[in-house]
Amino acid sequence: MAHLKDAPDSQFAYVVVVARRARQLLIGGRPMVDNPRSRKTTRIAEEELQKGLLEYDAPHLNEQAEDINEKKKK
Repeated sequence: MAHLKDAPDSQFAYVVVVARRARQLLIGGRPMVDNPRSRKTTRIAEEELQKGLLEYDAPHLNEQAEDINEKKKK
């Protein structure tokens, strides 16, 4: 699995990462930004992702890297 800090390229992956973080904030997680621009959890999560404060795993990227390495070996 690739461990990333930058925002995902896929819009679907972007929404999933933001939604999971927003849920964490809803159940009592503390924002990682000092002065969030909004009080809404989804906006705070989006701001955290854009600033590179969130880390997430991207399993599909690791599989692609393995495929490339296998092709180079052949």
